[in-house]
Amino acid sequence: MATTIKNKIRNIRELKNYTQEYMAERLGVTQAGYSKIEKGKTSLSYEKLVEIGKILDVSVEDIISFEYDKYFNSFNKITGNNNGSILINADNSSILKELYEDKIQLLEKLLSRTEIELERYKDKFGAI
Repeated sequence: MATTIKNKIRNIRELKNYTQEYMAERLGVTQAGYSKIEKGKTSLSYEKLVEIGKILDVSVEDIISFEYDKYFNSFNKITGNNNGSILINADNSSILKELYEDKIQLLEKLLSRTEIELERYKDKFGAI
């Protein structure tokens, strides 16, 4: 069964640990509006697909040709050694590094926002 573009977008977004809120903010739409894109309830123009690709740091061609099962199976080729530890296929170490770097950037952005929000509350309500 062929995976639809909407499912491919969702799968790539989830692999990058991006939320719908994050995607919506970057696209300048509401979270509900973005959700409609992933549910296929709104038509997706090529221009919007290009924008989504930029946010996800992939090309439109990568989105169209993305196969979750292929990616998941190649990414998770696990081998064990005599001491029982697990190693991820070394060919995928750069992909793993990119995913973690993306996650770190997102967490740093969230931390920064939290600190700004905390300062606003302190200014409004005083220090605790």
